[in-house]
Amino acid sequence: MTDPRPSAWPPLLLAIALEVGATLSLRAAEGFAHPLWLIVVVIGYTSSLLLLSVVLDRGMPVGVAYGIWSAIGVVLTAVLGTVLFGELLGTVQIVGIGVIVVGVLLVELGSHPRADRDVVTPTEAAP
Repeated sequence: MTDPRPSAWPPLLLAIALEVGATLSLRAAEGFAHPLWLIVVVIGYTSSLLLLSVVLDRGMPVGVAYGIWSAIGVVLTAVLGTVLFGELLGTVQIVGIGVIVVGVLLVELGSHPRADRDVVTPTEAAP
């Protein structure tokens, strides 16, 4: 049986990009001073959530998909907020981003079955 999750990665990455774009658009909207940005916010979040449901339909566990989606979104938003809006990242925030990255890697690595945990069927166990 093949792992269905590789086909889940493209929509997950697009969902992350749309969510980050929507979040950054919130900042660009400056409240209601630039209301056209709010259209980008609504379209971005809606599209992101629809793609997240596609990811789940393609077999990625909800904890893994949501964890990666939200964590990478937080990291990209923080970094791009610094680049685009001149927001500052302190030492503690940078360490936090590192912890998030490690956490995402651990969640993803832990979601793959290990060979020594595979289930042995009764016919395989018979002498």
